[in-house]
Amino acid sequence: MTHDVDLVVRSGRVVDGTGAEPFDADIAISGGCIVAVGTLSAHGREEIDAQGLIVTPGFVDIHTHYDGQVTWAERLLPSSSHGVTTVVMGNCGVGFAPCRPDRHEMLISLMEGVEDIPHPVLVDGLPWTWETFPQYLDFLATRCYDMDICAYVPHAPVRVHVMGQRGADRAPATPADLEQMADIVREAMAAGAMGFSTSRTFFHRSADGKPTPSFEAAEDELMAFALALRASGKGVMQLITDFDDPERTFALLRRLVQRARRPLSVSLLEGTYGPMTMRWRDVLDWAAEATAAGLPIRAQVLSRAIGVMLGHELTLNTFYTCDSYVKLAQLPFDEKIRDLRRPEIRARILAESADPDPAIVLGRLARQFDHMFLLGDPPDYEQPLAQSIAARAQRLGVTPEELAYDLMLERDGRNNLYVTLCNYEHGSLDSSLAMMRHAGSVLGLGDGGAHCGTICDGSYPTFMLTHWVRDRTRGERLPLPVVVKWLSSDTAHAVGLEDRGRIAPGYKADLNLFDLERLHLHAPEVAHDLPSGGRRLVQRANGYTATIVSGKMVQQGGVPTGLLPGRLVRGPQPAPTGFSRSER
Repeated sequence: MTHDVDLVVRSGRVVDGTGAEPFDADIAISGGCIVAVGTLSAHGREEIDAQGLIVTPGFVDIHTHYDGQVTWAERLLPSSSHGVTTVVMGNCGVGFAPCRPDRHEMLISLMEGVEDIPHPVLVDGLPWTWETFPQYLDFLATRCYDMDICAYVPHAPVRVHVMGQRGADRAPATPADLEQMADIVREAMAAGAMGFSTSRTFFHRSADGKPTPSFEAAEDELMAFALALRASGKGVMQLITDFDDPERTFALLRRLVQRARRPLSVSLLEGTYGPMTMRWRDVLDWAAEATAAGLPIRAQVLSRAIGVMLGHELTLNTFYTCDSYVKLAQLPFDEKIRDLRRPEIRARILAESADPDPAIVLGRLARQFDHMFLLGDPPDYEQPLAQSIAARAQRLGVTPEELAYDLMLERDGRNNLYVTLCNYEHGSLDSSLAMMRHAGSVLGLGDGGAHCGTICDGSYPTFMLTHWVRDRTRGERLPLPVVVKWLSSDTAHAVGLEDRGRIAPGYKADLNLFDLERLHLHAPEVAHDLPSGGRRLVQRANGYTATIVSGKMVQQGGVPTGLLPGRLVRGPQPAPTGFSRSER
């Protein structure tokens, strides 16, 4: 038998990433690209029977923080276990390049604080074989992964690289500083950066509680970066900012896009402080209006609440600053749980004050009992406020502190609580639904690779499929073709990756095959699989039959195949040309 192509996926139910209705088709793949879609007679060296399965493009996650993990790991968990085949890292202005040898600790401390990646993990894991951003990319280009990776050049390392301690202390940049920083951005773009990222939120602080170096950077500094992109003729801008004055903040974003002539995306969340705003509808409307006027601005939104996990193995829990709890913190885990079960220690801890650590901005959430829940397994991310710890405690006639204490000791001390930080002001995900549907938005904010002991939202692609398409009971659900489009072609387009995110001839052969009815999202759990045995939250999924990257199957039945076709992608990629339309 003659083998016409490398791989044929037979008889799948294709959801092609355009938002069109599903259709039955075969997909032929050669050289890492899709070469034909339809009823095909071609024979493949390998064939997959997709009868009864949904076939989608691979998902593109545009907001991750794998900047450290990609230097020591080949499998980019949790994202690769949730159908993600391309990630963009370097978001929020933090990363590890450029960096002078004497400033490694400064960037480690910044990433530890901003993204909650343990200090020993970064010290032991990062090889530091680079100094410049192009050298960092060159190092990554020697490595292989279970997905493709892309990177922004981040503002904070650039600032510290040029200005040293002045940059870390947020001193104003001089004209000479601005010129050097712009040169670095232009050099990074020429080497393959996707654009630049920055942070302007008080939420982002180094491990010692100091604001990130880019916080409140002057407009002329941001404009220097923006104009460097304009000179490059490519790339996008990504930032997170506080919306304490939404009109003024958005006017700045608009000026950046107008001068740079490059697209921009900004993190947007429902809430009352920092990057959150109760005027998120206005921001979305302004973004859509700006885009219609030729100034492409998108708000990155998340499909669920950003929820902070609380537990005895994690960064935070309800009692993490109580004196008696702190004394137990360094004990071996089983010994700590044994002591916490002792009635006299329980009584002592419950009687003590628990002022949040000022160096941990999220610490104030540790006692937000009216928005705190027992997540469960399978996890329920849309519980009514009547199921909060506060409401349950009132019904039981105990204090919320008592209930939280006892619940966290269940499951041998590994029971975790979940407190909603944003997108859940009114006790439902209706605001997330409105955000996702808005013309001014794009999906993001999963933060894969970061917040190792507090947040676990890199699973959001699976959550989109299970909760929003199949399971939601507290409101509207979403059509599968729309959700797939949001997860694939829309996110790819937002960062200039026009070669992926669709199932059509010429596009990159990144695919997911799954049985929608069997797809299952597990509760977050703790794994100790980082360098030095560092711990992190992970979240598993079942039901993905196969994930394919560049025509190679990287996972089959949820088990890694050992193939690592993923590579560094250098910069935006053009759409395929010279291919006929799919046969339908």
